[in-house]
Amino acid sequence: MNLRIFARISPLALVSAIVLTLCSLSDCYDPMDPNGNITVTFDIYKWTTDGYMVRVTIQNYHQYRHIEKPGWKLGWTWARDEVIWSMSGAFAAQQGNCSSFKFQIPHSCKKNPVILDLIPDASPENRSEDCCHGGLLSAWAIDPSKSFSSFEIQVGNLEGSSTGHAPLNLTLMAPGPGYTCGPLVNTDPTVSSDIGGRREVQVFRTWKSTCIYSSFLANKAPVCCVSLSTFYNPRITSCPTCSCGCKDAGPNTSFCISEGTALPQSDALSDTDVVQCTNHNCPVRVHWHLKNNYLDHWRVKLTVSNYNYKRNYSSWNVLVQHPGFGQSVITYSFNSSILPTVGLEDEVALFWGIDYYNTELLQADKDQLGSVTTEILLKKDMESFTLSNGWAFPRRIYFNGESCQMPLPDNFPVLPNGSLSLNPSPHLFLLLTVTLTLKLVNSWF
Repeated sequence: MNLRIFARISPLALVSAIVLTLCSLSDCYDPMDPNGNITVTFDIYKWTTDGYMVRVTIQNYHQYRHIEKPGWKLGWTWARDEVIWSMSGAFAAQQGNCSSFKFQIPHSCKKNPVILDLIPDASPENRSEDCCHGGLLSAWAIDPSKSFSSFEIQVGNLEGSSTGHAPLNLTLMAPGPGYTCGPLVNTDPTVSSDIGGRREVQVFRTWKSTCIYSSFLANKAPVCCVSLSTFYNPRITSCPTCSCGCKDAGPNTSFCISEGTALPQSDALSDTDVVQCTNHNCPVRVHWHLKNNYLDHWRVKLTVSNYNYKRNYSSWNVLVQHPGFGQSVITYSFNSSILPTVGLEDEVALFWGIDYYNTELLQADKDQLGSVTTEILLKKDMESFTLSNGWAFPRRIYFNGESCQMPLPDNFPVLPNGSLSLNPSPHLFLLLTVTLTLKLVNSWF
């Protein structure tokens, strides 16, 4: 490459290229959620004497990844000398140095403001339309009506003829790291309806950015693991040892407490995972139990257990990749939905709690774990009716969007020694038909 051309490439462009390369090599693209992202939109809908009014919308398009407590934080760097005169629906975390303003004092003079959401019971004078969810955003597949949030800003301190400059270096914490946002670019102005949908109204200018998630960039320790059991084998396949770190592995592992030990009362631990000491040391365990094998369906019991003494999981969800989801699925105590995927042989099902019943996975206490459970009926595909080769077990499980540590296939519960193949036999069905017919004839006489 010509050195003069190389020298013209900005450091920001180089960093962006490196990030995109890392994403392509890690997990920024998720085949179980190919269109998952968070889109940030700036809509300028009114000009002022020294700036503009803008509506900012954060839209979560992830099918199963939601934003939980303590909520999102949105940041950027102003392109010029902009200030925030006022806000509704959210607030800037810092006012900054506003000493150059003698009369009207801006809401924030920070060059790189950080914006936080207001709580749901914010006073009416501070609210805006579609605002104030405490920073929480639902996953798109679970509740689209709660998957977005908006706030409004009066931006000023620009020349009177300015048409605005897109903010730079957009960042999103949701609530921790892991998201990489592209630059805000000009797009077609947002159009909305008015007068009962009879009139279209268009904003003056729209900038958009797409933020994508990578667990590689988030650098999170695993938060969950999977254990397995079946009706045909008394052996339980437990979570892999040290799935989420071991007690003596180092200072960055979860702090654990042996069963029966008094819990710490220090407020300093209120935001720290304090889990029960186990062989896996995970805050959450997902257990898959193949409970019954009927003529035309399977019955599975799915249990999610919380080993965390310090944290409830609100609006939890579990994502399961399993070959049986290609057939009819009935779930009794959870909501469920089959998600569209790209490039996966097996179907993927999303499970989450029922409102006012089990949307909260409660924290553990000294007497018992917090847990939620359901039974699932899986209709059999008679062309692949088998228990061999691990068919009965999930391929992958995610909890709240994070991959759970699975046991190795070699450790899955196996069929008892000497058992016959469970593939359907024509003779077996003939014998069953004759038996049922004889019973029916006898009942007539």
